[in-house]
Amino acid sequence: MPAPANIQLIGPEVAIAWDDGAETYFLGEDLRAASPSAENIGEHDILGNRYGGDGPKRFPGVTVRSWEKVGNYALRFDFSDGHRTGLFAYDYLRELAARQR
Repeated sequence: MPAPANIQLIGPEVAIAWDDGAETYFLGEDLRAASPSAENIGEHDILGNRYGGDGPKRFPGVTVRSWEKVGNYALRFDFSDGHRTGLFAYDYLRELAARQR
């Protein structure tokens, strides 16, 4: 699995240079909308009932203030609206980048 070799905040974008030579760029508001957190996408109980995930799907003007690596598999972004619970696995970030093309 490719891993980030360098991560930079450039204006409203997060730029990631991957160890396989690829580069990806994300707007903070797009990352916020794609957050895989329970708050964003909801979660299911043992009976299959879904809770949460009913909030806004667009986050205009939201930026990434900082980021941190989580283990050897994910990044956690600190967004300007206070959100910071979604873990963005490296393969999920690559999938998001492929969707932008």
